[in-house]
Amino acid sequence: MNHWDRIEAFTEVVRLGTFSAAARHLNVSASHISRLIVKLEQHLGTQLLYRTTRKVRLTDAGRVYYEQCRHLFEGFREAEAAINDLQSSPRGVLKITAGYTFGERYIVPLLNNFMQQHPQLEVNLHLTNRRVDLVEEGYDLAIRVGPMEDSSLIARKLWSREEIVVGSPEYLALYGEPMQLQELTKHECLIGSRDRWFFFDNGVRREIRVKGRLRANSGNALLDAALKGIGLVQLPAYYIKEYLDKGELKSVLDDYAYRDSSVWVVYPQHRHLSSKVRMFIDYLVENIERNQGL
Repeated sequence: MNHWDRIEAFTEVVRLGTFSAAARHLNVSASHISRLIVKLEQHLGTQLLYRTTRKVRLTDAGRVYYEQCRHLFEGFREAEAAINDLQSSPRGVLKITAGYTFGERYIVPLLNNFMQQHPQLEVNLHLTNRRVDLVEEGYDLAIRVGPMEDSSLIARKLWSREEIVVGSPEYLALYGEPMQLQELTKHECLIGSRDRWFFFDNGVRREIRVKGRLRANSGNALLDAALKGIGLVQLPAYYIKEYLDKGELKSVLDDYAYRDSSVWVVYPQHRHLSSKVRMFIDYLVENIERNQGL
């Protein structure tokens, strides 16, 4: 016998709190809802609800049954939403966060291209170097760099970036060019958000603690200091490529360069991913390297 209508009536009564609210939602009478639940209780051989004139309350058996049943109907609703999304274009508000420099250079142009293709989409973009709590602050996705530390998020790799140590020709002429990792302790190092630099030494990742007079949470600030001969800096290749090409900076310790610092798009775990999020992530993956010359 098919009990789906009885189970649906039960879950809606619990979810909405009253028989009349469930009846309005399902477009039937309250007495019909009551009869369905009575039949369900008779079938199960146990009472599921305590009924009063104003509200209903779950029995212990009803609480266990509801926790199992509600997931079924949530799954049905998500399955229908997924099918509808496949047939629709992105719409609504897409809320994104990314770091300043990478966001401005590489995410913003692609995001604007995506908006041109989907005029019904609205975007709220927040550029910050702060680690944003996506769930708490209501973001759909974030662009992040480095190892993934938050296991509650789903991460998809966008690109593998290389981190290079560079200095100005003037600085290297004065203080010499380091040839081994341990020589960094003798140099003025420009420090970003961490005081450890990453390297590969014969295929093994190594962390070297560095020190210096300047600390800044801005890659551009560190780059400017390096160009002015204040010290050595380790930065992603996209920061320094043009200055290397012009000879304004020179790379050092190339044999130890760290090539495993990835860029990720991360988003909260949902069983169903909306079309606006899914399609933008796919667009980023397909276009970020080809369109931006990374």
